[in-house]
Amino acid sequence: MANSWWELQINCDPSLEESVFWRLEKFGCQGTASENKGATSLVKAYLPRNQVQLLDLAALSLWLRQDALIAELPAPSLHWQLMDEEDWASSWKDYWQPEEIGEYFLINPAWIEVPENTTRLVLTLDPGMAFGTGNHATTQLCLESLEMRIDEDSQGEVLADIGCGSGILSIGALLLGASKVYAVDTDLLAVESTTSNRELNKITSDRLLVDKGSVEQVRKLLHNEQVDGIMCNILAEVIIRLIPELSAICKPTTWGIFSGVLLDQAADVADALEHNGWVVATIWRRKEWCCFNVRRS
Repeated sequence: MANSWWELQINCDPSLEESVFWRLEKFGCQGTASENKGATSLVKAYLPRNQVQLLDLAALSLWLRQDALIAELPAPSLHWQLMDEEDWASSWKDYWQPEEIGEYFLINPAWIEVPENTTRLVLTLDPGMAFGTGNHATTQLCLESLEMRIDEDSQGEVLADIGCGSGILSIGALLLGASKVYAVDTDLLAVESTTSNRELNKITSDRLLVDKGSVEQVRKLLHNEQVDGIMCNILAEVIIRLIPELSAICKPTTWGIFSGVLLDQAADVADALEHNGWVVATIWRRKEWCCFNVRRS
Protein backbone atom coordinates (compact mmCIF):
# COMPACT_ATOMS: atom_id res chain seq x y z
CA MET A 1 0.00 0.00 0.00
CA ALA A 2 3.00 2.32 -0.45
CA ASN A 3 1.31 3.90 -3.48
CA SER A 4 -2.08 4.38 -1.88
CA TRP A 5 -4.22 7.42 -1.23
CA TRP A 6 -6.66 8.60 1.37
CA GLU A 7 -10.16 9.22 0.05
CA LEU A 8 -11.99 11.70 2.28
CA GLN A 9 -15.78 11.96 2.20
CA ILE A 10 -17.41 14.96 3.86
CA ASN A 11 -21.18 15.26 4.18
CA CYS A 12 -22.06 18.87 4.84
CA ASP A 13 -24.68 21.57 4.53
CA PRO A 14 -24.53 22.97 0.96
CA SER A 15 -23.77 26.41 2.40
CA LEU A 16 -20.52 25.04 3.84
CA GLU A 17 -19.26 23.63 0.56
CA GLU A 18 -17.03 26.57 -0.34
CA SER A 19 -15.35 26.69 3.06
CA VAL A 20 -14.89 22.89 2.97
CA PHE A 21 -13.08 23.21 -0.39
CA TRP A 22 -10.90 25.95 1.08
CA ARG A 23 -10.09 23.90 4.18
CA LEU A 24 -9.23 20.83 2.07
CA GLU A 25 -6.95 22.90 -0.15
CA LYS A 26 -5.11 24.22 2.91
CA PHE A 27 -4.82 20.65 4.19
CA GLY A 28 -3.06 19.62 0.98
CA CYS A 29 -5.76 17.58 -0.73
CA GLN A 30 -5.29 16.81 -4.42
CA GLY A 31 -8.40 16.32 -6.51
CA THR A 32 -11.80 17.39 -5.17
CA ALA A 33 -15.38 16.92 -6.31
CA SER A 34 -18.87 17.40 -4.91
CA GLU A 35 -22.36 16.12 -5.59
CA ASN A 36 -25.79 16.82 -4.17
CA LYS A 37 -27.21 14.23 -1.78
CA GLY A 38 -30.70 15.47 -1.08
CA ALA A 39 -30.44 18.30 1.41
CA THR A 40 -26.68 17.81 1.87
CA SER A 41 -23.53 17.95 -0.22
CA LEU A 42 -21.03 15.12 -0.49
CA VAL A 43 -17.50 16.44 -0.99
CA LYS A 44 -14.73 14.01 -1.89
CA ALA A 45 -11.01 14.74 -1.74
CA TYR A 46 -7.78 12.80 -2.08
CA LEU A 47 -4.25 12.98 -0.73
CA PRO A 48 -1.27 10.58 -0.54
CA ARG A 49 -1.22 8.12 2.33
CA ASN A 50 2.30 9.09 3.36
CA GLN A 51 1.37 12.77 3.60
CA VAL A 52 -0.84 12.53 6.70
CA GLN A 53 -1.43 10.31 9.71
CA LEU A 54 -4.71 9.38 11.36
CA LEU A 55 -4.20 12.08 13.97
CA ASP A 56 -3.97 14.64 11.14
CA LEU A 57 -7.30 13.46 9.77
CA ALA A 58 -8.83 13.76 13.21
CA ALA A 59 -7.55 17.34 13.38
CA LEU A 60 -9.10 18.08 9.99
CA SER A 61 -12.42 16.79 11.27
CA LEU A 62 -12.16 19.19 14.20
CA TRP A 63 -11.35 22.16 11.95
CA LEU A 64 -14.35 21.38 9.74
CA ARG A 65 -16.58 21.31 12.79
CA GLN A 66 -15.18 24.63 14.01
CA ASP A 67 -15.80 26.22 10.60
CA ALA A 68 -19.42 25.05 10.76
CA LEU A 69 -19.80 26.39 14.28
CA ILE A 70 -18.56 29.82 13.22
CA ALA A 71 -21.02 29.80 10.31
CA GLU A 72 -23.80 28.62 12.66
CA LEU A 73 -24.46 25.59 10.46
CA PRO A 74 -24.71 21.85 11.27
CA ALA A 75 -21.36 20.14 11.76
CA PRO A 76 -20.22 18.06 8.76
CA SER A 77 -19.21 14.42 9.03
CA LEU A 78 -15.83 13.23 7.79
CA HIS A 79 -15.08 9.63 6.76
CA TRP A 80 -11.89 8.30 5.19
CA GLN A 81 -10.59 5.16 3.54
CA LEU A 82 -7.47 4.02 1.70
CA MET A 83 -7.57 3.30 -2.03
CA ASP A 84 -5.03 2.17 -4.63
CA GLU A 85 -3.18 4.82 -6.60
CA GLU A 86 -4.63 3.82 -9.96
CA ASP A 87 -8.17 4.34 -8.67
CA TRP A 88 -7.98 7.72 -6.94
CA ALA A 89 -7.41 10.02 -9.94
CA SER A 90 -10.49 8.88 -11.84
CA SER A 91 -12.98 7.98 -9.11
CA TRP A 92 -14.33 11.51 -8.64
CA LYS A 93 -14.92 11.88 -12.38
CA ASP A 94 -17.78 9.39 -12.23
CA TYR A 95 -19.95 12.05 -10.62
CA TRP A 96 -19.42 14.84 -13.16
CA GLN A 97 -21.47 15.05 -16.36
CA PRO A 98 -21.93 17.78 -19.02
CA GLU A 99 -23.85 20.72 -17.56
CA GLU A 100 -25.65 23.63 -19.17
CA ILE A 101 -25.10 26.95 -17.40
CA GLY A 102 -26.86 30.20 -18.21
CA GLU A 103 -28.08 30.80 -21.75
CA TYR A 104 -24.89 30.03 -23.62
CA PHE A 105 -22.50 27.66 -21.84
CA LEU A 106 -22.11 23.90 -21.84
CA ILE A 107 -19.41 22.75 -19.41
CA ASN A 108 -18.16 19.47 -20.82
CA PRO A 109 -15.71 17.15 -19.00
CA ALA A 110 -12.67 16.49 -21.18
CA TRP A 111 -13.14 12.72 -20.96
CA ILE A 112 -16.77 12.80 -22.21
CA GLU A 113 -17.79 13.30 -25.84
CA VAL A 114 -19.58 16.57 -26.56
CA PRO A 115 -23.35 16.02 -26.87
CA GLU A 116 -24.56 16.00 -30.47
CA ASN A 117 -26.36 18.99 -31.95
CA THR A 118 -25.58 21.35 -29.07
CA THR A 119 -25.80 25.03 -30.01
CA ARG A 120 -24.09 26.22 -26.84
CA LEU A 121 -20.55 27.45 -26.29
CA VAL A 122 -18.69 24.29 -25.30
CA LEU A 123 -16.20 24.85 -22.49
CA THR A 124 -14.08 21.71 -22.22
CA LEU A 125 -12.70 21.23 -18.74
CA ASP A 126 -10.46 18.94 -16.76
CA PRO A 127 -10.01 20.71 -13.42
CA GLY A 128 -7.44 18.21 -12.18
CA MET A 129 -6.53 19.24 -8.65
CA ALA A 130 -7.89 22.80 -8.94
CA PHE A 131 -11.24 24.13 -7.80
CA GLY A 132 -13.77 24.99 -10.49
CA THR A 133 -15.95 22.48 -12.34
CA GLY A 134 -18.96 24.71 -12.84
CA ASN A 135 -21.25 22.76 -10.54
CA HIS A 136 -20.94 25.18 -7.64
CA ALA A 137 -23.37 28.09 -7.28
CA THR A 138 -20.61 30.70 -7.12
CA THR A 139 -19.06 29.61 -10.43
CA GLN A 140 -22.45 29.47 -12.11
CA LEU A 141 -23.30 32.98 -10.92
CA CYS A 142 -20.00 34.27 -12.33
CA LEU A 143 -20.53 32.63 -15.73
CA GLU A 144 -24.07 33.99 -15.92
CA SER A 145 -22.77 37.43 -14.98
CA LEU A 146 -20.21 37.22 -17.78
CA GLU A 147 -23.00 36.44 -20.23
CA MET A 148 -24.70 39.68 -19.22
CA ARG A 149 -21.45 41.67 -19.26
CA ILE A 150 -19.70 40.62 -22.48
CA ASP A 151 -21.60 41.46 -25.68
CA GLU A 152 -20.83 42.79 -29.16
CA ASP A 153 -19.89 46.19 -27.72
CA SER A 154 -17.36 44.75 -25.27
CA GLN A 155 -15.64 42.04 -27.27
CA GLY A 156 -12.32 43.86 -27.38
CA GLU A 157 -12.01 43.98 -23.62
CA VAL A 158 -8.99 42.89 -21.58
CA LEU A 159 -9.81 41.15 -18.29
CA ALA A 160 -8.13 39.89 -15.14
CA ASP A 161 -9.07 36.64 -13.38
CA ILE A 162 -7.81 36.77 -9.80
CA GLY A 163 -7.72 33.28 -8.26
CA CYS A 164 -8.32 31.53 -11.57
CA GLY A 165 -8.57 27.95 -10.22
CA SER A 166 -9.25 25.69 -13.21
CA GLY A 167 -9.48 28.69 -15.57
CA ILE A 168 -13.19 28.22 -16.14
CA LEU A 169 -14.05 31.93 -15.91
CA SER A 170 -11.11 33.03 -18.07
CA ILE A 171 -12.00 30.54 -20.79
CA GLY A 172 -15.70 31.39 -20.54
CA ALA A 173 -14.96 35.09 -20.99
CA LEU A 174 -12.82 34.39 -24.07
CA LEU A 175 -15.48 32.14 -25.60
CA LEU A 176 -17.98 34.99 -25.18
CA GLY A 177 -15.65 37.32 -27.05
CA ALA A 178 -13.25 38.98 -24.64
CA SER A 179 -9.95 39.89 -26.27
CA LYS A 180 -7.46 38.81 -23.59
CA VAL A 181 -7.42 37.55 -20.00
CA TYR A 182 -4.63 37.72 -17.43
CA ALA A 183 -5.23 34.76 -15.10
CA VAL A 184 -3.35 34.39 -11.82
CA ASP A 185 -3.53 32.13 -8.80
CA THR A 186 -1.32 31.72 -5.74
CA ASP A 187 -1.60 27.91 -6.10
CA LEU A 188 0.78 26.42 -8.66
CA LEU A 189 -1.65 23.52 -9.21
CA ALA A 190 -4.28 26.03 -10.34
CA VAL A 191 -1.81 27.67 -12.71
CA GLU A 192 -1.05 24.28 -14.24
CA SER A 193 -4.75 23.41 -14.48
CA THR A 194 -5.63 26.69 -16.21
CA THR A 195 -2.75 26.24 -18.64
CA SER A 196 -3.89 22.70 -19.45
CA ASN A 197 -7.50 23.77 -19.95
CA ARG A 198 -6.33 26.60 -22.20
CA GLU A 199 -4.89 23.95 -24.51
CA LEU A 200 -8.01 21.78 -24.30
CA ASN A 201 -10.08 24.73 -25.56
CA LYS A 202 -7.56 25.64 -28.29
CA ILE A 203 -6.95 29.10 -26.85
CA THR A 204 -3.58 30.64 -27.64
CA SER A 205 -1.20 31.78 -24.92
CA ASP A 206 -1.29 35.37 -26.14
CA ARG A 207 -5.04 35.53 -25.38
CA LEU A 208 -4.92 33.75 -22.01
CA LEU A 209 -1.80 34.63 -20.05
CA VAL A 210 -1.42 32.48 -16.93
CA ASP A 211 0.97 33.07 -14.05
CA LYS A 212 1.45 32.39 -10.35
CA GLY A 213 0.58 35.29 -8.08
CA SER A 214 -2.21 37.76 -7.38
CA VAL A 215 -3.08 41.39 -8.16
CA GLU A 216 0.53 42.56 -8.06
CA GLN A 217 1.51 39.96 -10.66
CA VAL A 218 -1.28 41.13 -12.95
CA ARG A 219 0.00 44.69 -12.58
CA LYS A 220 3.48 43.57 -13.66
CA LEU A 221 2.14 41.67 -16.66
CA LEU A 222 0.08 44.69 -17.75
CA HIS A 223 3.14 46.99 -17.91
CA ASN A 224 1.24 49.98 -16.45
CA GLU A 225 -1.89 49.36 -18.56
CA GLN A 226 -5.31 48.67 -16.99
CA VAL A 227 -8.01 46.06 -17.49
CA ASP A 228 -11.60 46.56 -18.57
CA GLY A 229 -13.00 43.93 -16.21
CA ILE A 230 -12.08 41.85 -13.17
CA MET A 231 -13.32 38.39 -12.20
CA CYS A 232 -12.72 37.14 -8.69
CA ASN A 233 -14.38 33.96 -7.39
CA ILE A 234 -12.64 33.10 -4.14
CA LEU A 235 -13.63 33.74 -0.50
CA ALA A 236 -15.11 36.85 1.08
CA GLU A 237 -12.20 37.51 3.44
CA VAL A 238 -9.71 37.25 0.57
CA ILE A 239 -11.80 39.55 -1.64
CA ILE A 240 -11.95 42.17 1.12
CA ARG A 241 -8.19 42.03 1.51
CA LEU A 242 -7.57 42.37 -2.24
CA ILE A 243 -10.05 45.15 -3.01
CA PRO A 244 -7.71 48.06 -2.08
CA GLU A 245 -5.04 46.65 -4.41
CA LEU A 246 -7.31 46.53 -7.46
CA SER A 247 -7.25 50.27 -8.17
CA ALA A 248 -3.71 49.83 -9.59
CA ILE A 249 -5.07 47.79 -12.53
CA CYS A 250 -8.42 49.57 -13.02
CA LYS A 251 -9.68 52.17 -15.47
CA PRO A 252 -12.41 54.64 -14.46
CA THR A 253 -14.79 52.40 -16.43
CA THR A 254 -13.63 48.99 -15.15
CA TRP A 255 -16.34 46.54 -14.09
CA GLY A 256 -16.05 43.64 -11.66
CA ILE A 257 -17.63 40.29 -10.84
CA PHE A 258 -16.94 39.12 -7.28
CA SER A 259 -18.27 35.85 -5.88
CA GLY A 260 -17.53 33.19 -3.28
CA VAL A 261 -19.46 35.30 -0.76
CA LEU A 262 -21.96 33.87 1.71
CA LEU A 263 -25.11 35.93 2.19
CA ASP A 264 -24.18 36.87 5.75
CA GLN A 265 -20.83 38.19 4.47
CA ALA A 266 -22.38 40.35 1.76
CA ALA A 267 -22.59 43.53 3.84
CA ASP A 268 -18.87 43.45 4.69
CA VAL A 269 -17.92 42.93 1.05
CA ALA A 270 -20.27 45.70 -0.10
CA ASP A 271 -18.75 48.10 2.45
CA ALA A 272 -15.21 47.28 1.30
CA LEU A 273 -16.16 47.79 -2.35
CA GLU A 274 -17.90 51.12 -1.76
CA HIS A 275 -15.08 52.44 0.42
CA ASN A 276 -12.65 51.74 -2.42
CA GLY A 277 -14.51 53.45 -5.24
CA TRP A 278 -16.82 50.72 -6.54
CA VAL A 279 -20.57 50.99 -7.12
CA VAL A 280 -22.57 47.81 -6.52
CA ALA A 281 -24.91 47.50 -9.49
CA THR A 282 -26.55 44.16 -8.62
CA ILE A 283 -26.15 41.30 -6.17
CA TRP A 284 -27.27 37.95 -7.53
CA ARG A 285 -28.17 35.20 -5.12
CA ARG A 286 -28.23 31.41 -5.41
CA LYS A 287 -28.72 29.15 -2.41
CA GLU A 288 -26.66 30.73 0.37
CA TRP A 289 -24.22 32.42 -1.99
CA CYS A 290 -24.15 35.75 -3.74
CA CYS A 291 -22.31 37.39 -6.62
CA PHE A 292 -21.53 41.11 -6.87
CA ASN A 293 -21.70 42.86 -10.23
CA VAL A 294 -19.95 46.19 -9.75
CA ARG A 295 -18.39 49.10 -11.62
CA ARG A 296 -16.04 51.92 -10.81
CA SER A 297 -17.72 55.11 -9.54
